[in-house]
Amino acid sequence: MPTLEFPIDEVPFSMRGSWLSVSRVVGLHRSAELIHLVSHQTGMHPVLSFQPVAGGAPVGTTESAAPERLRWVGDAGEFTAAFADVDTVRVRGAGLGLRLADASGGLTPFTGTFLFIAPQDGAAVLTSYETGRRYRVSRLAGEFSVIGSERLGAAERAIEVGGDGGEWEIAIEELTSEPAPFRPTRSFDEVVAARAAEFAAFVDGVAPWRAEHSGATLAAYVLWSAIVRPLGFVTRETVLMSKHWMNKVWSWDHCFNALALAPSHPELAIDQFLVVFDHQAATGALPDSITHSEVLYNFVKPPIHGWMWSELRRRLPGSVPDEVLLEVYRRLAAWTRYWLDHRRGPDAVLPFYEHGNDSGWDNSTVFDVDRVMESPDLAAFLVLQLDELARLADEVAPEAAEGWRREGELFLGALMGELWDGERFVARSVAGGRIGSTSSLLTALPLVASHRLPVEVAERLAEKVVAHLTAFGPATELPSSPRYDADGYWRGPIWAPSTMIVEAGLRGAGFHDLADDISERFRRLCEHSGFAENFDALTGAGLRDRAYTWTASVYLLLAGQASERSTAMAEMVSDRAGGT
Repeated sequence: MPTLEFPIDEVPFSMRGSWLSVSRVVGLHRSAELIHLVSHQTGMHPVLSFQPVAGGAPVGTTESAAPERLRWVGDAGEFTAAFADVDTVRVRGAGLGLRLADASGGLTPFTGTFLFIAPQDGAAVLTSYETGRRYRVSRLAGEFSVIGSERLGAAERAIEVGGDGGEWEIAIEELTSEPAPFRPTRSFDEVVAARAAEFAAFVDGVAPWRAEHSGATLAAYVLWSAIVRPLGFVTRETVLMSKHWMNKVWSWDHCFNALALAPSHPELAIDQFLVVFDHQAATGALPDSITHSEVLYNFVKPPIHGWMWSELRRRLPGSVPDEVLLEVYRRLAAWTRYWLDHRRGPDAVLPFYEHGNDSGWDNSTVFDVDRVMESPDLAAFLVLQLDELARLADEVAPEAAEGWRREGELFLGALMGELWDGERFVARSVAGGRIGSTSSLLTALPLVASHRLPVEVAERLAEKVVAHLTAFGPATELPSSPRYDADGYWRGPIWAPSTMIVEAGLRGAGFHDLADDISERFRRLCEHSGFAENFDALTGAGLRDRAYTWTASVYLLLAGQASERSTAMAEMVSDRAGGT
């Protein structure tokens, strides 16, 4: 497999399982001139900066990033970093030296980093208040010096290696305590080869058709490198949304990653689906988000999980164990009961969002008039979730199946009877029944349940999607709207999840040409602009976090489906030719 090169300014260097990354991105919308070692434990924290040096002075270099290694090349020589394991980065150089500097800027009784030389082996050890972890830099070869050992306050703290222009090698570890001194078990070249082989196996699994789609290998890397091992509140091997500042799992984002992993990594996909359910509240509510050191319950996210489970199960290569089916049923039942029991007004059938954040479309114009809204996407998602609960109940709880089916029909009737005005779906406020903006693509999302809607309703929704369509895909706000904002989050930019939802709904309603067109536009967008959190709908420029996993996953899903359609078409043409 040809080596993938990616821009380190946009995509972090990491490996599956690690809570570390190496990147210029060091905080929310904040990039540094130097590349940093960054920890994602207890938040996102830059720990050490990588400054190339020659002859005792800082020098410029050119950086080259690939899944297995990150290389700095200058006039005097070069050095290369590789992940030896999830907690350890090895760095080897010759000619060019390296200065690793404390990124915290100082030490107080409650913040910053303390540096000392370990008496056991002479390694440099830094203790970080921000991450609550230690960082040990061990000399494996060459010149090695420590600056600022045991100093307090705002003193300079750094480790310099390779200052004599010779060959050198170090290991940088993220630790919780003091294990035995570092002893390498593999050569540097073996480490690089191991990472290359691991990524090659991963991309072979998630994108076996990648030769047809130029963005597939990078999409696979964005996904692979954002996987973390279980740690803290993250109870299963899990894909973070990013190893930049969006280093969490939100309670709908995870579903898209699960779908992309399902055919090749079924156990990882099921864990990815269930990880947020490990923190389900007693009421049945899911958390808004989870990450290493926090679980947030101030908002929820939309109940897409029933629909997503049905899609996930369809993509899994084998049968699902009975105990997993039962767990999924119980979790989905509790999540659904939350909406039925805690999110409906007296005598109301339709539940409500308490804020745009609950919908996942945080600042959508739908919520400009009022925040507490009965929204058509919510009702449609619950129709699908109730349908899936009935199917699951047929397998694991037959006595409950009919009840779920009755609830589903009740919701469908309320969606059509209360939120369809004859021409379009509307959202309305619980207090006063005021109608929200219809210039948001959010009100077209009932398309996801197109097989449950009258044909003429699906046709109107398809027309609405066309009105939102730009050269790059469906804008989340009508470009002609006075409230359209090019970088307005959900008030204009193109997003992966909204694109996938409307594409699936159109396909389910039989609008295959339009669905194909939207799929192709989004894939071209990603191939040109990468896997950003969202995109300017009129220029296609990537916005916000530039290495977002649900964007990569939706690209992989759409590209894989396009490849399947192409293969099926070729086989049909071949069969016809053979028949004649």
